[in-house]
Amino acid sequence: MARVFIDGSAGTTGLRIHERLSTREDLEIITLTEELRKDTEARREAINNADIVFLCLPDAAAKEAVELCDNPNTVIIDTSTAHRTNPDWSYGFPEIGDLRAKIKTSKRIANPGCHASGFVALVAPLVSAGLIDKEIALTCFSLTGYSGGGKKMIAEYESEERDTLLDAPRQYGITQSHKHLPEMKLVCGLDNDPIFCPIVADYYSGMEVTVPLFMKDVKGTIDDIKNAYKSAYTGKLVHFDENASEEGFMSANALSGRDDMQISVNGNDDRIILTARFDNLGKGASGAAIQNMNIVLGADETTGLVL
Repeated sequence: MARVFIDGSAGTTGLRIHERLSTREDLEIITLTEELRKDTEARREAINNADIVFLCLPDAAAKEAVELCDNPNTVIIDTSTAHRTNPDWSYGFPEIGDLRAKIKTSKRIANPGCHASGFVALVAPLVSAGLIDKEIALTCFSLTGYSGGGKKMIAEYESEERDTLLDAPRQYGITQSHKHLPEMKLVCGLDNDPIFCPIVADYYSGMEVTVPLFMKDVKGTIDDIKNAYKSAYTGKLVHFDENASEEGFMSANALSGRDDMQISVNGNDDRIILTARFDNLGKGASGAAIQNMNIVLGADETTGLVL
């Protein structure tokens, strides 16, 4: 039985991981009392006694937690931004390239960012297949529920005295320095950061990441793009869907509460839109972390997940 410790279990991502794992009979969850939850020595002991450690912490705290680990057999899955572009860590999106094999034997796994997960899922297969050049200048907009902002943002949106500005979708990351951009560029093998426009709206969870393309920038047809996704995504957790819209609409919360991702292609012979829909707390965070743990343990990747 594998021993699991969630460092940062009180946060949104940590709570979802604990919820998904709490009924599994193949795992033993190491827990700390509220008094010891932030105690360094108690955390050190828990980390080194665990087979799998999930870090659900801010970047600086995640780096400090890694330094507490002396056990060479402990596998750390970090859900923060801290290690996503670190070459010594495996990037935790197993559906792309040879990442699944790397994850399986890795002791250090960086869980992808939520927005980045959708962008990588859409763009990486097209670069790999030679359908778009790595020099291409892309744009991306992404809709997310407010749970992606963590406990503080959840409290703001669910407060009875909340600001009326929260009633409408709000764009952020307007300086074009969003923390997910480095991994979006690196993992896809791009030469340029995309213009990235994330938008948070008044619903709890769900994400819709869209990358528009002019067909003149594609070395192939719209069917070639669809076939690239069909070839890349043959599992249950990322799947291509020919008929993804709801009567011409695409809701960003369509996969809320689930741990899979839906990929779709729409448009015409001149302009197309590539869209990934998933739960920002699912395949965009906790679900992806658990999938990576399952791979390390040799379990079915979907064990404990909601599809």
